Amino acid sequence: MTSAAALPDPTVCEQARLSRDARFDGLFFTAVRTTGIYCRPVCPAPPPRPGNVTYYPTAAAAQADGFRPCLRCRPELSPGDGRWHRGDDVVARALALIDRGALDDAPLASLAAQLHVGERQLRRLFVERLGAAPIGVRGTRRLLFAKQLLTETALPVTQVAMAAGFASLRRFNAAFLEAYRMAPRDLRRQPSPPVAGDALVLRLGYRPPYDFAAMLDFLRGRALPGIERIDETGYTRVVGDASAAGRLRVSHWPATAAGPAHALRLELHGIAPARLQGTVRRVRRMFDLDAEPTAIAAHLAQDPRLAPLLRARPGLRLPSGWDGFEIAVRAVIGQQVSVAAARTLTARLSQRFGSPLPEALAAQGFDRLFPTPEALVDGDFDGLGLIGSRIATIRAIAAALLEGRVDFDPARTLDETVARWTALPGIGPWTAQYIALRALGHPDAFPAQDLVLQKAVTADGSRLDAQALQARAQAWRPWRGYAVFHLWRDAALATPPAACRSRSPR
Repeated sequence: MTSAAALPDPTVCEQARLSRDARFDGLFFTAVRTTGIYCRPVCPAPPPRPGNVTYYPTAAAAQADGFRPCLRCRPELSPGDGRWHRGDDVVARALALIDRGALDDAPLASLAAQLHVGERQLRRLFVERLGAAPIGVRGTRRLLFAKQLLTETALPVTQVAMAAGFASLRRFNAAFLEAYRMAPRDLRRQPSPPVAGDALVLRLGYRPPYDFAAMLDFLRGRALPGIERIDETGYTRVVGDASAAGRLRVSHWPATAAGPAHALRLELHGIAPARLQGTVRRVRRMFDLDAEPTAIAAHLAQDPRLAPLLRARPGLRLPSGWDGFEIAVRAVIGQQVSVAAARTLTARLSQRFGSPLPEALAAQGFDRLFPTPEALVDGDFDGLGLIGSRIATIRAIAAALLEGRVDFDPARTLDETVARWTALPGIGPWTAQYIALRALGHPDAFPAQDLVLQKAVTADGSRLDAQALQARAQAWRPWRGYAVFHLWRDAALATPPAACRSRSPR
């Protein structure tokens, strides 16, 4: 049984499950001892008696005690617990590495070494905070993803096993049967909903409120023609590489007679099974689906400058980017120019260096991928309109990535990430923090050198210097990144688009 410190107060859990409060979805799970089933707090089934209920902080903790996931509320749809999915905490960084396959072919000792902690200490932290050991957390995640694919798609069971990270169908069948007491094929009692062509459609849950319109607005102003497209209802882009390009679209999951779904709809085309889990993970990060808006708002609203912004836009999220290298290049090009100008310059670079796509995608308006580091490290930038210092910095980033001197490793702390990036020529604190904010989705990244922030934080429009802004923002930790986007959006709504800049002082 897990430590009570990892759970909301039991009274809060009780009230949340009885009221089916979606704000607590994924923050705890309700296990029913008389049925052996565990549920989300939003489960539509009649609530069990309090005496039959045990609360767990994670699905892995419930499964470790022998409970099976509810087939009605489907725990695999719960958003992740934002406390452990981002930031500098050891558990947060360990989970990010597990998501990227750290335990697939290496022992727990290897993961612990990457985090500079002992194996026993790492296991203890997981049990204390998540209610299950790292191997158990990994196993539960794989099985729940497989369960979602079995429920929502028509993929063959062999491809589901591959997509969930199992090395063999036999091992998958055995693990599924042991955890859920049924074979994978028995879960498919009803046919999957029909979709067009090769599309796969998955449901990605979040905790409300969620301002999807604001997310689309931010991405729309930065969309690169031929690579991504934003319309009134969703975001579409090409992904993959020149040999295996695919397409994804993210939109809101439609409400039903029962109410809002509190989920986004992810439609995938041409994505190989082995890439599905990574694709879903990147979409969840890009659209910030694991955030806890209620907790973030309660903390940031203590600042009188932020309180009215949070009331006006309670569901504003932290928009990350699809690809870390793409965001890093955009950050350099965007230094001291408007958003519109940066988009134009980046589009030119993409047209020259991006790999062209097959006719089937080109016919839909997607003609190339964003350039790779290999394409830019020695590329000819003449005629693109970029100044020499920006070109040198882009080349330096490409070379450093290829040589392993910088990366987008989630195991690194914010300070480590910033230190590595600022060691490159042309990368100052503003650019490094922006990369951490948008390439890694770090919730506490804070570009204090940003001129818009320095003016936006004061009531009278006077400007704070970077040091004073840093001091003011200490009270916003560990969610300074959310304050950044609230202030940026407020400034953008008050300023004509052509004049809106997020600039480095360099």
